[in-house]
Amino acid sequence: MDVLELARTQFAVTSSLHFLFVVLTLGLAPLVAIMHTRWTLTGNPLHERMTRFWGQIYVINYALGIVTGLVMEFQFGLSWSGLSHYAGDVFGAPLAMETLVAFFLESTLLGLWIFGWGRLPKWAHLACIWLVTLTAYASAFFIMVANSFLQNPVGHVARNGRLELVDFGALLTNKSLIFAFPHVIGAGLFTGGMVLVGASAYQLRRRTTEVEFFTRSMRMGVIVAAIGIFVTMGFGYAQFGVIDTGKFDGNLGLALPLAIMIEIGQLLGLVVLLVMLPMVGVLWRLRWTHPLLIAMTPLPFILSIMGWMVREIGRQPWMVYKQLTVADAMSPGLTSGMITSSLTGFVAVLGLLAVVDYVLIAKVIRRGPSDLALGASDAQTRSPALSY
Repeated sequence: MDVLELARTQFAVTSSLHFLFVVLTLGLAPLVAIMHTRWTLTGNPLHERMTRFWGQIYVINYALGIVTGLVMEFQFGLSWSGLSHYAGDVFGAPLAMETLVAFFLESTLLGLWIFGWGRLPKWAHLACIWLVTLTAYASAFFIMVANSFLQNPVGHVARNGRLELVDFGALLTNKSLIFAFPHVIGAGLFTGGMVLVGASAYQLRRRTTEVEFFTRSMRMGVIVAAIGIFVTMGFGYAQFGVIDTGKFDGNLGLALPLAIMIEIGQLLGLVVLLVMLPMVGVLWRLRWTHPLLIAMTPLPFILSIMGWMVREIGRQPWMVYKQLTVADAMSPGLTSGMITSSLTGFVAVLGLLAVVDYVLIAKVIRRGPSDLALGASDAQTRSPALSY
């Protein structure tokens, strides 16, 4: 591959790995917030344990996902300085907002929630996790604002060979954003719901003693996953009513097969979940469904990556649609050796983080809701039994 293809491959692989963390974060955050709300309102110890168990999985995924996000920042300076020079005044504005929201506000609020167990008033503690959820969604919103500008550049004027931002409101109402953002949110809910379903099915198939715990988790997961995939499909199709479908003409060989495959996967997931919904109260007894539900757990992750690829492939060869090509956006002076080295390093680090993430999550799921570190007392936290 030449330098341009290597640079594109680098960004595609690393951003795909990063999005695996993002989509689970967007899905789990509101579910944990709902569990915490039920615990605060009822005082039921079961809801507290559910909050701590699924919250611990959320924290693991968030912590490792933050590190993968840093790599994305490095790549803009390393490989795509042409984009920063030409459109940085416009493209950089929502990215700066995302950085302030995600790396500062969201992380601070999450820290308060993690260390606030038994220390903050219960309503303040509950407010923290809801604010974490809102800031997570705000972070996703600003990322989609930036991406939608690349798909449909608005709110700018061209002066002296550069784009200057003149209407930030136009970025926030971009027709490419209106349906794309809910589409991503739906994908997150589908992912978070299926993680609850798959983990619960795994424990119930092992004939866990925590039947009520995982029965309630499975019920919640099935309902949320069904809502999520319905929203994902609805807004996914709606996007074709507002985007320039001509952008796909030169890339049908890649985009079209992915879009058939995505439709099949979504329809499969929707049909299975709709069949399961009427049985949601007794699913835990139907052991023949458990292997199917476990096998479906990776489906939303796969579909999310494929959907992102269709969106990005359709824009090629443009970085900023019909204004800046990918070739012109690339940093000057790059060599194949430089990109290959950074590609190898980035993929190794992100791949390792992804493996560590899923190994830790799997370990928590296998262990079940006993001896949880999140929300434990100081004495429990020091216990060797809590080590990963």
